[in-house]
Amino acid sequence: MSAFKDLGIADDLLQGITAMGFETPTPVQEMVIPVALEGDHDIIALAQTGTGKTAAFGLPLLQRIDPKERSIQALIMCPTRELCVQVASDLEKYSEFAHQYKVVAVYGGASIETQIRQIKAGAQIVVATPGRLMDLITRKAIKLESVRRVVLDEADEMLNMGFKEAIDFILSEAEDRESIWLFSATMPREVRAIAADYMDNPKELTVSGKSQTNENIEHVYYVCRADDRYNALKRVVDALPGIYSIIFCRTKNETKEIAEQMIRDGYNSDALHGDLAQDDRDRVMQRFRENNLQLLVATDVAARGLDVSNISHVINYGLPDEIEVYTHRSGRTGRAGRTGVSISIVTPKYEEKIRMIERKTKAPFVKKMLPTGMEVCEAQLFNIIKGIHEQEVHHADIEPFMERIQEELKDLSKEELIKRFASVEFNRFLSYYRNAPDINIYPKGDKRATKATFAAAPAGTMVRLFVSVGEMDGVSKKDFLKLLDRSFGVPSRAIGQIDLSRTHLHFDLDAAYVGVVRQGLPEFTLNGRAIRVDDATHRDRGHRRDRDERVFEKWDRKPKKGGKKGKW
Repeated sequence: MSAFKDLGIADDLLQGITAMGFETPTPVQEMVIPVALEGDHDIIALAQTGTGKTAAFGLPLLQRIDPKERSIQALIMCPTRELCVQVASDLEKYSEFAHQYKVVAVYGGASIETQIRQIKAGAQIVVATPGRLMDLITRKAIKLESVRRVVLDEADEMLNMGFKEAIDFILSEAEDRESIWLFSATMPREVRAIAADYMDNPKELTVSGKSQTNENIEHVYYVCRADDRYNALKRVVDALPGIYSIIFCRTKNETKEIAEQMIRDGYNSDALHGDLAQDDRDRVMQRFRENNLQLLVATDVAARGLDVSNISHVINYGLPDEIEVYTHRSGRTGRAGRTGVSISIVTPKYEEKIRMIERKTKAPFVKKMLPTGMEVCEAQLFNIIKGIHEQEVHHADIEPFMERIQEELKDLSKEELIKRFASVEFNRFLSYYRNAPDINIYPKGDKRATKATFAAAPAGTMVRLFVSVGEMDGVSKKDFLKLLDRSFGVPSRAIGQIDLSRTHLHFDLDAAYVGVVRQGLPEFTLNGRAIRVDDATHRDRGHRRDRDERVFEKWDRKPKKGGKKGKW
């Protein structure tokens, strides 16, 4: 592979990209940069997300700007505000040791007056969303007669978002341009039409085939029942303690729901979707870019422009409708020469779609079994051990306390001390996953498919249980279902009829989940009293001890000693 200097990049720009940690060009950069530098050719570059397109057009664009000319010489159009901001920021970083080029980003959701002032201050490169740029042109706040080069970044996405009319208007205003550089992941009919109408004998440069994915990405999928998808997601995340990931959902509502559930369950996560106010979007994206957010739950459109190079995993909470969208998603990881993993959580009916994506993208998919509860605990335990081993020690600061620390711990052996330190965080996962059921789906005839999990009866058998809470405690059937799901991972399909009376309830539960519920529910308290669980068939039908008890207040979140906090 060649070096950037072999592509004709100027020394001052080489300093900038070296400072950013770039050492060797990506395939799209190797193909595009020499062509973009050698003349005024129109260019069509087909390359997926995460392949280095910004540097492919940004470096030659900067090199061809006349720093003495204080007018708009280049225009870059992007589909989203986030991508505008990211591209403008990258251009400034590339040119840190070069001329002080004036780069201005213009987009909706920000003060148009401020953007007008920035343009009038001598903008040389404008990075814009089509809608806001069209507005500025209509107001006569910006003129494009001095523009020499126009870049259409993610052209297919701009057209998918309905910007065809705006693009036509803008290109007609930049009529003195010398070249158009069009970058797209796919080449649908609408993109071909733009090329036919506005480009002159363009050079087409295709990187690795338009449907192929990054070779640095491993593709993995897990299969579970629809009711188990959220619990499967949690297991995957918990089994990867150092994960830094985007979790893609299909709809805004699903994104909100999953993000809210994960936040309630204690994960360092947040949501990114179209209903967020712009300030909230900026806040979430900034937290994720700065690694202050571990899991970002997002829709495809909302994640556009989020250019983060060290994402370890992409998780598809269900597959997208289009293969190109899957390729865009997976391209968020495995960037800048790193390796990455694209994970899909699917139900059985979508396994055939996995095969189709595999054929189209030529990327091999590996089917894996969802981790068991104890496998999750093992992963977390050794992550804790690794953290202890790598923990920085401020010897001078802790030394004054060592004598007292040693006195407090003198009765513990080395082995006991290690166990206790490791158990500080490990116990939390052990408590949750100790009796966690196997939620994998097995082929018919596989003994594991019907094996009992922490229960005497075989899986699929319904067991009738008694619980000592009722209507007078302020508990509803909906509350009880939520508690079983969020605290014990019991899906709705495993719960049968619920009979709620004033003082207690009876319900039918799949035997596979009886052990974890019977062990876990008594750890909760309701207004200071322990919750009792019993086999309903073993209770005297005439037993009415609860009937004479006082009316308890609603759940007060106060656990008994060693119990769990929670809310119904």
